[in-house]
Amino acid sequence: MESALRGILPKVLGDVSFEVYPHQCKEEMLRRLPDRLRGYSHFIPADWRVLVVVDRDDDDCLELKTQLEQFALQAGLPTRSSVESSNYIVVNRIAIEELESWYFGDWGAVLAAFPKVPATIPYKARYRIPDRISGGTWEAFERICQKAGYFKNGLRKIEAAIEISKRMVPDRNTSGSFRALRAAVVEMTI
Repeated sequence: MESALRGILPKVLGDVSFEVYPHQCKEEMLRRLPDRLRGYSHFIPADWRVLVVVDRDDDDCLELKTQLEQFALQAGLPTRSSVESSNYIVVNRIAIEELESWYFGDWGAVLAAFPKVPATIPYKARYRIPDRISGGTWEAFERICQKAGYFKNGLRKIEAAIEISKRMVPDRNTSGSFRALRAAVVEMTI
């Protein structure tokens, strides 16, 4: 996720500066997030925003979003979902099912990074709606890449994130969770 965000966010933010704080895994992020948000609540300037992005994986989307919202509110930081104005600090977004759904949402970027993958993937019923790919999005992405001759020893996620994200065009991505992230990031800069 860190590598992908470093490639995508400059395209959406323009000259706005940002930092990405990665974690080893989702569980670590969820464990450390309450303390990090409490720390932010003591010094964060009014014009800064915190964007929390996490893979849904097999979690219930509403429960995960509620947990993220509670972390922020308990730290005293208003969220985009909890206030009616632009006076929020935290925006929580969930990649459904995983980051790789965003790749399926911009297959042109995948083709540019890995030209031997089939161009027809987005037209197949199973992949047409990126956020509804069942059976593991990264596993499906890995299988497609391997059939095309890439990642024979397993998907190298960081390499894929770097190569695909630098070729992504945020406006053309069809993943609903990516569109929600992009819209929130654009709104943050206004």
